[in-house]
Amino acid sequence: MHKQIKLPIALLGLSVLATTSIFAQDLPDPDGKPADISKPVKVFIVMGQSNTLEMGAVGGDKDGALEKAVKGENLYGFLTDAEGKWTVRQDVRNVSVMQKGDNMNVYRNDWLTISGNKIGIEIGIGHQLGNVVEEPVMVLKSSIGNRGLGWDLLPPGSESYEFTGMDNKTKKETTWVYAGYKQSPNRWEKGTEPVPIGWYAGKQYDDDTANAKKVLAEIGTYYPGATKYEIAGFIWWQGDKDRYDVAHASRYEKNLVNLIKALRKDFNAPDAPFVCATLGQTAKDSKQGNDGLILDAQMAVDGESGKYPEFKGNVATVYAHPLSMGGASNGHYNGNAKTYMNVGLGLGEAMAKLLKK
Repeated sequence: MHKQIKLPIALLGLSVLATTSIFAQDLPDPDGKPADISKPVKVFIVMGQSNTLEMGAVGGDKDGALEKAVKGENLYGFLTDAEGKWTVRQDVRNVSVMQKGDNMNVYRNDWLTISGNKIGIEIGIGHQLGNVVEEPVMVLKSSIGNRGLGWDLLPPGSESYEFTGMDNKTKKETTWVYAGYKQSPNRWEKGTEPVPIGWYAGKQYDDDTANAKKVLAEIGTYYPGATKYEIAGFIWWQGDKDRYDVAHASRYEKNLVNLIKALRKDFNAPDAPFVCATLGQTAKDSKQGNDGLILDAQMAVDGESGKYPEFKGNVATVYAHPLSMGGASNGHYNGNAKTYMNVGLGLGEAMAKLLKK
């Protein structure tokens, strides 16, 4: 019998508590059976920055390690079998790719299980979706660390804009022009000519989406035996880098709306649900400067409680503050595996709810 844990729920627009649902104490153990690969693989694309990567510690008896959470605290029982070994889902494929220089590196291409020294949000996401989707499931992560939505991940169609603020070097109020998609550099003083650098606004967006498409073009390599796929949803956890530039933080909502639309267009999936999570350290009504701006932006796109009618029933935001076990996004939440499990389960549950709608 697993412990019942009650915390405020992360899902915006849902007046419930995080009991067994969000911590998935009631999720069944995987049955070990493969999915029917004659059906198209349901692909869920995960993008963002370093906190989408594997940052939660697995081994050890210290607080926050996954082994202690499972064996010592009776959490996430579906991760182990009757013999205490890590379970393996034969119906959920875990794929992780990352741009390195001019190449795509493959970091994961296996069935969903616990292996290696670290885990990420894909574990919770994959278990939630594997339990509600009858077709084969692929969690396809294409991301890298230290990337901002306002610059590296800026989606196509984003225009340049002006922002007036204090220049930290001259200590004078200055009006800057911030780059639109494909422009370079990040910003330049109004009235001057931009001097391009070896990067452009949206370069990481282009790399990450291109890499995801490379995987999809060889679906049988990444989901053995599969010949068809369908883009079933997008999952986004990002915002840390944008905290350090007030212009990017102020523009986050507009950029996030553009991102949702751009991903659906690029992958020819106009109806695919989109789910994002807020930064774990930022509490509602905290008025934490740039952090608060990003939180407000992420909450604004939620289909139930946000302000975009076109996102009703197809976009959801997971409020991650109650799910975080301490630390902050810039320190990868101190490597606490429970944070990554909880946020992953929250994102997976939110996606499952949208799929049912």
